[in-house]
Amino acid sequence: MTAVPARRARCPVCGKPSEAAFAPFCSRRCKDVDLHRWLAGGYAIPAVESDDDGDAGDGGSD
Repeated sequence: MTAVPARRARCPVCGKPSEAAFAPFCSRRCKDVDLHRWLAGGYAIPAVESDDDGDAGDGGSD
């Protein structure tokens, strides 16, 4: 049998092979670029807006 070489993950910023020291990125630069994108609002987690007034989880009136 022949050993299958391990596939290295690609950097999500530039596509180069990732480095263990900066995983999942390839360098400190790409790691910082990704952090800046998060802080600047470049990434967003989608949310579903509801029509109720936000009291849905209080369990009723007191």
